[in-house]
Amino acid sequence: MVKGAASKEPATLLHDGTAFRIVGIIPARGGSKEVPRKNIKLLAGQPLLTYMLSSALGSRYLTRVVVSSDDDEILRVAAEYGGEDVCLKRPRELAEDDSPDVPMLQHAVREIEQRDGVTFDYVVQLHATTPFMTSADIDGAMKTLLDDPEADSGVSVFQVNSYHPIKLKKIVGNRLEQYVEQCEEKTTSRRQDFLPVYKRNGGLYASKRSVVMTLGRVWGDRVLPYVMPDHRSLEIDSPTDFLLADLLMRHIKANGDPGAL
Repeated sequence: MVKGAASKEPATLLHDGTAFRIVGIIPARGGSKEVPRKNIKLLAGQPLLTYMLSSALGSRYLTRVVVSSDDDEILRVAAEYGGEDVCLKRPRELAEDDSPDVPMLQHAVREIEQRDGVTFDYVVQLHATTPFMTSADIDGAMKTLLDDPEADSGVSVFQVNSYHPIKLKKIVGNRLEQYVEQCEEKTTSRRQDFLPVYKRNGGLYASKRSVVMTLGRVWGDRVLPYVMPDHRSLEIDSPTDFLLADLLMRHIKANGDPGAL
């Protein structure tokens, strides 16, 4: 059953005695260039979009889930896996290569609030290109955010190892120099000695409604991290990423989560 169906009383989350309505928005435009038709390309035998959609629908914290797309085929896939009520047709002018996220989010919030007759408290952007994010990850990130009333946003991240800033270099003339001037790498540096650095994994951006609708931003000024393991943070931007994700997803389906390896 689709969460927060318009035909029923919209769902409400009770957290520490406070009622919240939280909308999860999955953007899935049809015009991806690097990996054509990426959002419905089969990943381990299943359309890419459906992994994040399944995680979102399985979340205990999201009271409404919607897929925003300009593409009818993508919306048909979304309806097949999540029901017609998750589908939201996005205007084409909000789905160009250079279209920013905020107008898309604002459109989705306005449309679903009008459709359901509610006002949401939090807006959560979930990207299908991070297909290993689980319902538990979404709920963990939202619990972290709701537990801190001073925070206005939460972002999913993972600890960087291979691409730690201390390893980044630039070529000046014929010399190799440090790209990040604050970092100095010695020949005796070990990975264990590096200060932890974290990178957004592109999976989840959660904010109070006012951050998106009033300030016109994806995240605000007080942002909390939700740290995920690197194997669940794989973000698909290229054909190579897709191939790696396909291999990893097939492994997980056959053997379970590799986090304990």
